[in-house]
Amino acid sequence: MAQVSLKNVYKIYPGEKGGDVAVVTDFSLEIDDREFVVFVGPSGCGKSTTLRMIAGLEEISRGDVSIGGRRMNDVPPKDRDIAMVFQNYALYPHLSVYDNMAFGLKLRKYPKEEIHKRVMDAAAILGIEPYLERKPKALSGGQRQRVAVGRAIVRQPKVFLFDEPLSNLDAKMRVQMRTEITKLHQRLQATMIYVTHDQVEAMTMGTRIVVMKDGLIQQVDAPLKIYRDPVNLFVAGFLGTPPMNFVKGTLTGRDGAIIFKEMQGGAVELKLGDRKAAAAYLGREVILGVRPEDCALVAPGETATSFQAVVELVEPMGAETYHYLQTGAHTMVSRSSATMHHGEAGQRQDFAIQAEKVHLFDPVTTNRIA
Repeated sequence: MAQVSLKNVYKIYPGEKGGDVAVVTDFSLEIDDREFVVFVGPSGCGKSTTLRMIAGLEEISRGDVSIGGRRMNDVPPKDRDIAMVFQNYALYPHLSVYDNMAFGLKLRKYPKEEIHKRVMDAAAILGIEPYLERKPKALSGGQRQRVAVGRAIVRQPKVFLFDEPLSNLDAKMRVQMRTEITKLHQRLQATMIYVTHDQVEAMTMGTRIVVMKDGLIQQVDAPLKIYRDPVNLFVAGFLGTPPMNFVKGTLTGRDGAIIFKEMQGGAVELKLGDRKAAAAYLGREVILGVRPEDCALVAPGETATSFQAVVELVEPMGAETYHYLQTGAHTMVSRSSATMHHGEAGQRQDFAIQAEKVHLFDPVTTNRIA
């Protein structure tokens, strides 16, 4: 079994002017056998450092890391039964693809027949059999990344660790490799931990996502659960393309309903219905969050709750269109199947927000108001 357990893990570096700097703070997480967990967050949030502590490449300042029930704090990386795929491929330029994949097994003195079988099996899985005699310099970026993944597969480890493996690839190749790694997980049924700053990779690949900021876990859950129910402003704004719109305003009561009114003369006014937790914020400032797909272009007078905004920019994407709006106090993005063209920018149009889909956030704590 390959459960990975992190309990109250810290990574602390000595500061330049004295004192300590915590890069990872009180990180606790239980990763189940065969699970695909993605660490996601902006650069510098501590996700790669956490992965390197699991691998044994960074010393753990405090706390415990266990793999398969065995405490790993003092176990050398080579004895942890993990395989890591790096951002820069880390291939030996003087060795062929075959020898790069076989190198780790040769060091561990596996029989030649076993090495050959494992390399050929991994090459077949990844579709790199035609390249086994080539040197890395004769391969494309995507092919090199396949070789790096193949080198990990032949190890048959308990845990696969991926440290932003696709960031050096172009957009099309990233999509292809993203799909292949997901299929690989389904085929191998291995425990995988994947680090990325790309929220699209996180949403599409992970069975669970760990959102990090400043060394702290913000939220851990299934991708769609985090997308639909973010715990705070950071998570809400980090996941989603285009990101969630945030509108400052106040809450008032009217005829038994709660009404959101955009501040500073903005055009957005929305009846929120019965929201018990929001009742405590009547007369106070809140932040309304709405996904672009929940703010649609509508015909004039089509709904009683629509508002007018100036369309500053139009981005036709094919099946849908992004509209960048000026409400009078805020800029918003609408993602709609309704078609507009570049030449129509600058016009005032009607938009409607789905009130049941919006979120409210406390501007002081930044937490979502349930």
